[in-house]
Amino acid sequence: MSDTTVITARPDVAVVTLDTPIVRGEQTIGFLELRKPKGRALKGISLVDLGQLKADALHVILPRITNPTISPAEAMDLDTADLLACGVEIGGFLLQKSHRMDALAQ
Repeated sequence: MSDTTVITARPDVAVVTLDTPIVRGEQTIGFLELRKPKGRALKGISLVDLGQLKADALHVILPRITNPTISPAEAMDLDTADLLACGVEIGGFLLQKSHRMDALAQ
């Protein structure tokens, strides 16, 4: 879990506070809620690429699992630190529960 992550009561959701907010007209998005990706959201994306935090894979999956929903263009324009913070959380979702607990204990 990174310093930019807010702990939620739901283990299938992570909230990432953005260092560089997304600006949509007059709306400013300062955080993204990430849902644990399931089969449909993973369609066409390599789990290996996600596990390696490859930017191309993150750009594809983020519009599928964010609330508020971001566009593919907004995903591609994310600040590098924000993209990495999202990727770390997505990587954590890919672990089995027992491995997540082991990682948190360290």
